Amino acid sequence: MVTDIRITQDKNDLLSCLQLRRTVFIEEQNVPEYEEVDGDDPNCEHVLLTIDETPVGAARLKYYDNFIKVQRVCVLEDYRGQGIGSNIINFIINYVKENDIRQSVRLGSQTHALEFYKRLGFIEFGGEYLDAGILHKDMAYQIK
Repeated sequence: MVTDIRITQDKNDLLSCLQLRRTVFIEEQNVPEYEEVDGDDPNCEHVLLTIDETPVGAARLKYYDNFIKVQRVCVLEDYRGQGIGSNIINFIINYVKENDIRQSVRLGSQTHALEFYKRLGFIEFGGEYLDAGILHKDMAYQIK
């Protein structure tokens, strides 16, 4: 089994990320398409994780002045519980550190995933809020 994780390099990689997001968010979690497809993808970097060349996980990275925001983290249902989400987040943290990109990594976690992100070193801040009808809370990982 060969696992590869990378910043997307071409249109096919990006299309794989978008299809993963459609499957997880629109089809599985019933997020309205107009909220998932927000038009911001061209302004972001995307992370794709494949196993034996099959796309199974993805995330989107949006840059702000002193932090990078991780968005749209998803793993196909059949591959959950195997460390794929952790691999994606750790890849992003290392990518930000190695390239001295920003001072922190932030994300809006669905509340059911708060403990997952805490185990990876994220801390909660702010109050809970609804995003696409799903309860979220902001979290941050300090790089510097």
